[in-house]
Amino acid sequence: MFMTIPTIMTWTRIFAIPLIVGVFYLPDSMASGAEKNLIATLMFVVFAATDWLDGYLARKLNQTSSFGAFLDPVADKFLVCACVLVLVHLQRADAFVALIIIGREIAISALREWMAQIGASKSVAVHMIGKLKTVSQMVAIPFLLYDGMLFGLIDTHLWGFWLIWGAAVLTVWSMVYYLQKALPEIRARAR
Repeated sequence: MFMTIPTIMTWTRIFAIPLIVGVFYLPDSMASGAEKNLIATLMFVVFAATDWLDGYLARKLNQTSSFGAFLDPVADKFLVCACVLVLVHLQRADAFVALIIIGREIAISALREWMAQIGASKSVAVHMIGKLKTVSQMVAIPFLLYDGMLFGLIDTHLWGFWLIWGAAVLTVWSMVYYLQKALPEIRARAR
């Protein structure tokens, strides 16, 4: 089931990355800074929504696959990490936040790979803390990409700043949680 509708939707998140990044390299004669922010924000929201939609369709159409289960979190991580790096470049997010988010994604991905190899992947299955981390990232990123007043009421830069730092805290918390869950296996293998 390499090329199902849900898998194609997952691939779109990966292919969206150069499009979102590329928006900020458009010449100012083509789009103002505010227009670039709006375009990148809308693109991120649309492509991030495919995360929910591809999972829903995979279950609804009975098109779940191990490849799709592998690719889905990889696509999410690529999209989030690329956008966080763009935000650091635009000076809308702190490099320390980026290091926390990207470092955690690498560490937990490696941990999950190792746990799968030793047959203990259930001990590091996705937990609610990880889901909360993802939600806070998925709200913070478009707020920071937009970087303006939304509906004349919401300062997205301010809200995005606090949400991305909240996401960083949840990122560390979820990493500690997963490491604690894996610790018995790590200790057993170290003997």
